[in-house]
Amino acid sequence: MRSGVRLAVDVGSVRIGVARSDASGTLAVPEVTLDARKAWLEDLVGLVVEYEPLEIIVGLPVSLDGREHAAAQRAREMAAHIAARMPGTPLRLVDERLTTVAATTQLRDAGVSTRKGRAVVDQAAAVIMLQETLDTERVAGEPPGTLLNGSS
Repeated sequence: MRSGVRLAVDVGSVRIGVARSDASGTLAVPEVTLDARKAWLEDLVGLVVEYEPLEIIVGLPVSLDGREHAAAQRAREMAAHIAARMPGTPLRLVDERLTTVAATTQLRDAGVSTRKGRAVVDQAAAVIMLQETLDTERVAGEPPGTLLNGSS
């Protein structure tokens, strides 16, 4: 298992959830929700400067049958913007199907109202995606997903 902080990004059309791991790559925690309609990329750059992550993980929302639709294309475009703005930081795309559904269920089960949950559901989905990625790497011995740049 590689040590180092990872940042995970769950791309939505309105909000972008960000989670991070601890330095050992064991535990994912929520970080922030960014506004996808504003200067989200500069905010993400600030997090990269602050945490110096081993890599940034971007969720790729593929459908249950494995096909990519508009949401996946949007995630790929945002990943390209991130890679262009931060070429020195490795960027990895990972399958994140059903993380938003799981996050919504967890929030509802915790008693968070639908209205309040909207503000944090993308963050919660990023935490689920990142934790699954960390757990998979721990078991498999190598990180899942597709590396878009870098050598991590």
